[in-house]
Amino acid sequence: MDQDAASVPASAPSDSWYARPAARSWTCAPPPPDAWNFHTALPGYAPTTLHDLPSLAAEFGVARVFVKDESTRFGLPAFKALGASWAIDRIVARHAEDSAEAGSSGTPLRLVTATDGNHGRAVARLARRLGRRALVFVPDGVHPSAVAAIEGEGAEVTAVPGSYDTAVRRAAQAATEPDSVLVQDMAWDGYEEIPTLIVEGYATLFTEVDAQLGAAGAPPPALVAVPVGVGSLAQAAVTHYRGRSTPDAARGDAPSAVLSVEPVTAAGVLASLRAGELTSVPTGVTTMAGLNCGTPSALAWPVLRDGLDAAVAVTDAATARAARDLAELGVSSGPCGAASLAGVRAALTGGGAAERRAALGVGSGSTLVLVSTEGADANPQA
Repeated sequence: MDQDAASVPASAPSDSWYARPAARSWTCAPPPPDAWNFHTALPGYAPTTLHDLPSLAAEFGVARVFVKDESTRFGLPAFKALGASWAIDRIVARHAEDSAEAGSSGTPLRLVTATDGNHGRAVARLARRLGRRALVFVPDGVHPSAVAAIEGEGAEVTAVPGSYDTAVRRAAQAATEPDSVLVQDMAWDGYEEIPTLIVEGYATLFTEVDAQLGAAGAPPPALVAVPVGVGSLAQAAVTHYRGRSTPDAARGDAPSAVLSVEPVTAAGVLASLRAGELTSVPTGVTTMAGLNCGTPSALAWPVLRDGLDAAVAVTDAATARAARDLAELGVSSGPCGAASLAGVRAALTGGGAAERRAALGVGSGSTLVLVSTEGADANPQA
């Protein structure tokens, strides 16, 4: 680990931490298998790597730590293609059916979205492959190289002065134009169907983890750490691990705890959990551009409220340290992906760690899974 580690506060202050151990008793229906079947049939599909990192296990005083490395998902440097591909497949199929029923070939759809980087690039890549147009709205704070990567996929990019929430509103407005459809993982009243499909697509990541842990001779995880923007990936995690037919339930193992990790400057899920209701927070500047979202998805919120075990907010300095440490261990991770490691450090070390570990059900024999949602190329820092 890097030499200046001691200078970076590791533990979570009380206002950056929330825990609800009773969440592990909540259950829900498991995600449908349709997206998994779709993904595994795609040309070039392969599970992303699950790294077994003994040095992190020693640091946290647990049996094993694995990092799910999403830096090479379908040729893109982040996990977002899982949700976008499944949703767009269903959108295009339905458009074709509707056009056939109307007796016309139909006008090719324009796919519209707002993004902090990775989601927009995934939508643009899939639009290009399908011969569709893509319009992507980008808020302040997205690195120019990330914008260039979206444009390199053939998308029209519109810069939006302001926050991610503002960009989402602009995208939703543009998607009301003829032959346009909004492809967003954030849901609100009246816009739930496509975000639901995107969350279903994210479930493939956790199905892979199950198989990979089994192949490594490891039990189901005691703790899964997930970076959070609007909360859709965390929703997929909670749904997977609270699903009534998950492997841990079938085997009689203790339920897995799910930890969400957000920037201290955009901790909408943490604020909502503390308030007991869906809450928006003003966002600031953060290197965790893909997590710089002030309003949780309305679709994710009830699931996170009832089934999320804990939430923690971390600083840019903590994620920078985590990204460097992961790089030394052979894992390419940008600030958003490295937030998982920073969040677990905040939860399991430092003052008050014993209480936080107990709340999460983490002990010396535990297995941890940290989801690194993006590679270093997804969110350059220079």
